[in-house]
Amino acid sequence: MRVVALEEHFTAPALAKRIDPGAVSRRGFRPRNPPKHAVNPMTLLPEIGEGRLKSMDEAGITLQVLSNTGPGPDLVPGPDGVALAREMNDYLAGAIAKHPSRFAGFAVLPMASPDACPAELVRSVKELGFLGALINGTTDGRFLDHPSYDLLLSAAVELDVPIYIHPHLAPEPVRQAYYSELPAGAARSLEQASWGWHQETAIHVLRMVFAGTLDKHPRLKIIIGHMGEMLPVMLRRIDESSANDVDHLKRAPSRAILDQVWITNSGIFSEPPFLAALTTFGIDRIMFSVDYPYAPNSMGRKFLDTISLSPADMEKLTHKNADALLKLEVK
Repeated sequence: MRVVALEEHFTAPALAKRIDPGAVSRRGFRPRNPPKHAVNPMTLLPEIGEGRLKSMDEAGITLQVLSNTGPGPDLVPGPDGVALAREMNDYLAGAIAKHPSRFAGFAVLPMASPDACPAELVRSVKELGFLGALINGTTDGRFLDHPSYDLLLSAAVELDVPIYIHPHLAPEPVRQAYYSELPAGAARSLEQASWGWHQETAIHVLRMVFAGTLDKHPRLKIIIGHMGEMLPVMLRRIDESSANDVDHLKRAPSRAILDQVWITNSGIFSEPPFLAALTTFGIDRIMFSVDYPYAPNSMGRKFLDTISLSPADMEKLTHKNADALLKLEVK
């Protein structure tokens, strides 16, 4: 069966090294602890070739949609950040060109220069053949509902491509308030993959709802990962608790989300959160992902082999929903 995985990551070390280490530190990046008794995923990120393909083949993954991870051009203001985004996208396009039936790409954008984002998205889609863009959380505390990103959202609508909102660390004041004065390992875990990343992404989507951004751009398509970043279990609560205070929206918050947001399972491979996502978003809005190399492809395969779906629904999960949303041509 064809299997598309669309939150899969890479890095270009030579390009990332050009970013000011001070900016990287201020954004909250910390050295990642190697997992015990396992391959350090950080060593796998730069490789976009035979090693990655072997892992994909062993797990039965047909296509990875690749996106930049780690420090990126969102940390670099002005022309240097614009140039870095362009170079990173060109680098990825070159890697895809060597294996066009196995890899595709999401653009990285110069988010610190909002006025330059639409042009780079257009170039990446029209000239490089990318499928949309992936952004990593906030930029200088700004979410996508900020007016400076309105032209970017309009460009995504015009191109009919999605924007993938990927988790990132909270802004520094939030991190200090929520995660300080804990043991180092506990703080790192809580502010990142155990909780904080997912909370940040959920808030990002909800801000786009409550700010009226999704109403303003009703054809905008958003993707989020990790079984919906906790939103599936909160949709009804959000509607009920906001009903008496929010009267400026055209739709109930849950309706806006279900109309315009697709989700992936990236990094989450257990049945309870999948069932919550399935009963709220429905099978037509869920797509498969691994979160490689932060999660191994083997875990994604085990998840597919474990869950119980009809053949038609399994096809939607593994490739048909992604093929339709991303307009993928089967090669």
